Amino acid sequence: MASLMAFIVKLLRLLVAFLLLGAIGAGIAWHYFQSWLDVPLFLPPNGYHVELKSGQSLGHVATQMATEGVLDYPHLLKLYARLQSAHKIHAGEYFFAVGTTPRQLLAKLVRGDVVLYQVTLLEGWTYAQVLDALSKESHLEHKLREKTPEEQKRLLGINESHLEGWFFPDTYSFSRNSTDIGLLKQAHQKMRDFLEQEWAGRAENLPYKTPYEALIMASIVERETGHHSERDQIAGVFVRRLQRGMKLQTDPTVIYGMGDAYQGRIFRKHLQQPTPYNTYVINGLPPTPIALPSAASIKAALHPAAGNALYFVAKGDGTSEFSASLEQHNAAVRRYQLKRRSDYRSAPPPVLLESATP
Repeated sequence: MASLMAFIVKLLRLLVAFLLLGAIGAGIAWHYFQSWLDVPLFLPPNGYHVELKSGQSLGHVATQMATEGVLDYPHLLKLYARLQSAHKIHAGEYFFAVGTTPRQLLAKLVRGDVVLYQVTLLEGWTYAQVLDALSKESHLEHKLREKTPEEQKRLLGINESHLEGWFFPDTYSFSRNSTDIGLLKQAHQKMRDFLEQEWAGRAENLPYKTPYEALIMASIVERETGHHSERDQIAGVFVRRLQRGMKLQTDPTVIYGMGDAYQGRIFRKHLQQPTPYNTYVINGLPPTPIALPSAASIKAALHPAAGNALYFVAKGDGTSEFSASLEQHNAAVRRYQLKRRSDYRSAPPPVLLESATP
């Protein structure tokens, strides 16, 4: 009996020893594991790009990175993800700078901190120029190319007669394989929200029946303004002309109506050609905007400067001369337009349009 008890004691001691060794081994392994999580990956000096496609898992990324020699223990990364309950990572293009650790790698994938690109839609651009700019963005997926205007409106979900002017000029960020449709939907919603907000706080007694008419006016102000400080004054001139039943007589609308026929100059014959946009011929506003109006031009159209000026002409230094009478205006035209200096300009450089309202 005594010998049996001694055997059991020895067995228990061995078991405890094995458990202690196991615990020590597990502790060492856990310490190594935790240390590994904070050891930088083997990344090239310029960093490392990887693209996780829709439907791919962390295993795909880990295997690819191991194959390319930037991650030494892909199974440990997957184990860490399970321990963190990181069951979902986001598709997209990722960039990892030198010094990134496995811990930081997984955190970035879980956040969906993908590479973002940027494109700027410039104020004063036409819709055609917007599409041209987007077509040059190689990281965008192009779905509007070769589509008719009606198809484009349907794809964009815009229930308007014309797409011109309906996109807010701004800088937009997008990830690889985003679509031009998604980006323009964002720009359209931003324009709608801003126009609605500004329309709600508009000045009284304006000659617009709808926010769309204000958008049209804003686009004209955008293309007529040589110096940003004059937007509200120019808007004031056009508003007073509408209120008095005068034709707007603004060159940028004529140029827009000419389309591809415009070759950098307009002549008297162009001012006499009837088009829906020739404001020397038609009464009131043209049927659609002629460009992307900026926030400042929308504000100016809805808060025009008070005064009695009905005319303005470019002075050649980027600013305008405003006149209350045709006699004063004609004198200003003779002074600034008919005797142009070699350094004459209608707006601060770069000049996109020569602007002079008779």
